[in-house]
Amino acid sequence: SCPFVPSHLLSAPPQTTAPQPAPGLQPGGRGEKEAQAGPSGGGGGGGVESKAELEEGQSSSCCKLKAPRWIRACMHYRFPASIDPFTNIMYVLWMFLVSLAWNWNVWFIPVRWAFPYQTPDNIYYWLVIDYLCDLIYILDITIFQPRLQFVRGGDIVCDKKEMRKNYMRTKRFKVISLSMAPIKRMCLFLTLNLLWEITFQFFRRNLFRCFFLLSLNASQINSFFEFNERLEAILTKAYIYRVIRTTTYLLYCLHGNACLYYWGSDFIGLGSTPWVYNGVGNSYIRCYYFAVKSLITIGGLPDPTTMFEIFFQLINYFIGVFAFSIMIGQMRDVVGAATAGQTYYRTCMDNTIKYMSSYRIPKDVQNRVKTWYNYTWQSQGMLDEQELLTQLPDKMRLDIAVDVNYSIVSKVPLFQGCDRQMIFDMLKSLRSVVYLPGDYVCKKGEVGREMYIIKAGEVQVVGGPDGKTVFVTLRAGSVFGEISLLAVGGGNRRTANVIAHGFANLFILDKKDLNEILVHYPESKKLLRKKARLGMNGSAHYHNNQCRKPQKTFLLYDFAKTLLLRLLIALAAVCTYYNVLKSD
Repeated sequence: SCPFVPSHLLSAPPQTTAPQPAPGLQPGGRGEKEAQAGPSGGGGGGGVESKAELEEGQSSSCCKLKAPRWIRACMHYRFPASIDPFTNIMYVLWMFLVSLAWNWNVWFIPVRWAFPYQTPDNIYYWLVIDYLCDLIYILDITIFQPRLQFVRGGDIVCDKKEMRKNYMRTKRFKVISLSMAPIKRMCLFLTLNLLWEITFQFFRRNLFRCFFLLSLNASQINSFFEFNERLEAILTKAYIYRVIRTTTYLLYCLHGNACLYYWGSDFIGLGSTPWVYNGVGNSYIRCYYFAVKSLITIGGLPDPTTMFEIFFQLINYFIGVFAFSIMIGQMRDVVGAATAGQTYYRTCMDNTIKYMSSYRIPKDVQNRVKTWYNYTWQSQGMLDEQELLTQLPDKMRLDIAVDVNYSIVSKVPLFQGCDRQMIFDMLKSLRSVVYLPGDYVCKKGEVGREMYIIKAGEVQVVGGPDGKTVFVTLRAGSVFGEISLLAVGGGNRRTANVIAHGFANLFILDKKDLNEILVHYPESKKLLRKKARLGMNGSAHYHNNQCRKPQKTFLLYDFAKTLLLRLLIALAAVCTYYNVLKSD
């Protein structure tokens, strides 16, 4: 269907009219032949067909004209009836727009109030941006905030009336209403012409506009802090944004002090005393430089002379001491929170090294411990994953374990065909352990209490007369240790040595945890035992074949050595006999 033509016009059949004989044509002429050539043999058939073809051509040419995709998307977009403030990305983007409008007013209102940057020549440019910010505020108050979902009695409320009532009961709405109250009273008592004249005069002096915007921005400060919370919840490295935000707070304190200093200088008189701004150079840069030296208490400023200057400078010093100490403390907390994990890692490593040094552990063991700490921290970003998950409920831990480890465990042949819920329960009991190159994961003959699943890296099954013959190399997704864990064959001893070929990250499942899980899944228990028994038979056959190969090789080498020795003895005897004959 054509997007620019109503559907009922395109679907309506063409209207036919009664045939009208063309004037001046004889019955046996060309007009009669054309009339008889129509589909029904009537006189107007050809005209009806041509009209239908014309309308069809117009509709097809109209349908070829399509609007751009983004315009059609905007036309078909429907604003949501309710908004989830915690997960809706559109709401976070809108809060970013509200924060931009709020920051514009917070930064530029003091500048326009103190410095002579707003003049009658450029006031309309300022007003365009001001009204745009006001429009953003109004849309936020009337459209977005009344549609926010809330929790009542454990249930998420999405009803429009209930959401509107809840918003009207919030502190934010009450503050906005109070901030708008003086403006409403002023509009009630002033006529339209008088209001325009007074408003224009106030705009020129920045008083009316400053009063209105400051009151409205005071009510929208909650939107700014809400945007910070939502953004920190989305960012993976939120500490970077916290550092930038704290630095911005510091710059804004200096910005406000620069505006107050210029206002004080203008109040006393520019250049009237050595302390005030003398009117030379860029006014904002010079005043900002004074604010930096004053609030940070660098010194080197002219001494104040009048009472106003003394009080102003005393307030500057007090604000500088308290405000900057708060900013520095907050910056320290932000940096400390960002490096808390690194600090914990360094503390654990230092304590372990101190412990090993006190007991005079050999240096090679200490070096392996240091290597384990470094590799574990670099590969995982943590030393123990279980510490992060202990505070979460079982349901959330299961969800995280399924998302992280299910793709690996589900591909293991041993667990294929088992109950899905049994695998979920097993995922919560898995522990991640890192082994260094050459570490023995398990040794032949020791009691098996764990089963291993290779998450990353490789391990080698070794044995033979020298204990160094590699039987097989296991890679990610392989399982070993299940024979001893399931006590298949009447014992729970390890049947082979397993060594980490490189850095290997393994999942470990304890025997006690597995038995507690299999109690509730008897069918899966039978299936696991059956697969483990088949695996034991196959591994024993493979192990016997591999063990025979070194023995056969040794026998062949011994036979060749004996044969060569006999040949050498015979050759020596022949040479001796030849020498005797030659001497005779």
